Amino acid sequence: MHISDFMDLGKLQEIQDEFSTATGLAAIAVDAKGEYLTKPSNFTEFCMRYTRTSEEGGRRCQKCDSENSGTYFCHAGLIDFSNDIVVRGEKLGAMLGGQVLPEPPDLDKFRRIAQELGISPDAYVEAVKKVPVRTEEQIRAAADLMGDMINLWVNLEFFKKINAARIKTFEDEIARSMSLIQEIQKMTGSLQKIATMENILALNASVEAAHSGAAGVGFAVVAKELGRLSQDSANVYNEIFRLIDSVKDSILRMNNEKGELK
Repeated sequence: MHISDFMDLGKLQEIQDEFSTATGLAAIAVDAKGEYLTKPSNFTEFCMRYTRTSEEGGRRCQKCDSENSGTYFCHAGLIDFSNDIVVRGEKLGAMLGGQVLPEPPDLDKFRRIAQELGISPDAYVEAVKKVPVRTEEQIRAAADLMGDMINLWVNLEFFKKINAARIKTFEDEIARSMSLIQEIQKMTGSLQKIATMENILALNASVEAAHSGAAGVGFAVVAKELGRLSQDSANVYNEIFRLIDSVKDSILRMNNEKGELK
């Protein structure tokens, strides 16, 4: 299952961008294979142009990415986060980001880090000066909020997709049930006509038996029984019609309820 199967990635990008604008934290969404789902929001030059592009910096960043989850300090002293996106117990991806400082940078420390990474200390220091500064409490709260918000929204979109499919099946079954009911009504109506004809024949037979006198006594008994059976059949068919109408009413009520829930 892939996130793009049931949700609008453009909307995910909008939420991510708004989060980054509001908090100053960088953010990007990836799928379960680590492929980008969105474009990066608020990524810093310090991380992307300098730290990650140097051989040693890239190695250290990769080690941080693979070994850490949640909200954590990276090797350069910035705070990053990695929040899994989970639907029905299955990890579909993650929200990654951070790239913020928990306090104003110690410029001498970053000059030393630049030398370790083989980066121009002056350029590195100028870049770190542009990194957003938030308290550690603010950073962790923002990262947790982003993780919770994205998971709630992704799961909501997933269940909307599932329910849409269920509603479609429900609609198809309602249509099929109504079609079957109509067929039953037609067949029952035909049987009801036969029962009416049987009743007429029974009445005619009773009249003829009466005209035959003693010779028609036995025939009169048969005619009377035939009339009783035809009347019983008519009663049964009327009850079937009543039940069919009740079933139709129930189906129509369910259909109306379904419409209100959309």
